[in-house]
Amino acid sequence: MTASRPRLFLVTPQLDDTAAFAGSIERVLAAGDVAAVLLRLNGADERTLVNRTKSVGKAVQPRDIALLLDGRPELVARAGADGAHLSGIDALNAALSGLKPDRIAGAGGLRSRHDAMLAGEANADYVMFGEPDRLNAGSGRPPFSAVEDRVAWWAELFQPPCIGYAANTGEIRPLVQAGADFIALGEWIWNEPAGAERTVAAASESLAGAGS
Repeated sequence: MTASRPRLFLVTPQLDDTAAFAGSIERVLAAGDVAAVLLRLNGADERTLVNRTKSVGKAVQPRDIALLLDGRPELVARAGADGAHLSGIDALNAALSGLKPDRIAGAGGLRSRHDAMLAGEANADYVMFGEPDRLNAGSGRPPFSAVEDRVAWWAELFQPPCIGYAANTGEIRPLVQAGADFIALGEWIWNEPAGAERTVAAASESLAGAGS
């Protein structure tokens, strides 16, 4: 993934009923400048997971928006997804041979600068900083100042795109100013009182203002 100006990267909730979600996400995608959707699926048998991925893909991919699976790199090709988001350097390294060069291999869950550099050296298509730790929910996410610092460090020194995870709309502008190429909006947007559609529209406006 590349971007000449900052764009949005949407992270779905953990999903079972993707048919209902696919219907609602079309309106959300139309509301802003979205580059990619990271699909998070609850556990099921392989055929069910493939079918759920395809149902969301029909809503996402015709808009030239990348559909990535959260983990599950072994399902990417069969489900017709564009790639996978791997949490941690070990997961990234294990998945690279099955994804590259035709599909996206993104790196998140990077606990240190050293891990981030290893992801870059491994030819990850992007790195993400600031996402909640879903493997150890009790640890939460880093302080926002640390996320800003990590994004700024990466943007100054490295070529692969950097995604900054915004936990609210107020974090979008600082992340763009720190040098993020994409802004990830997580599960929180689907629970906003204003609705995900309006939240994405507001986020896109904030992106445009921050990048000008």
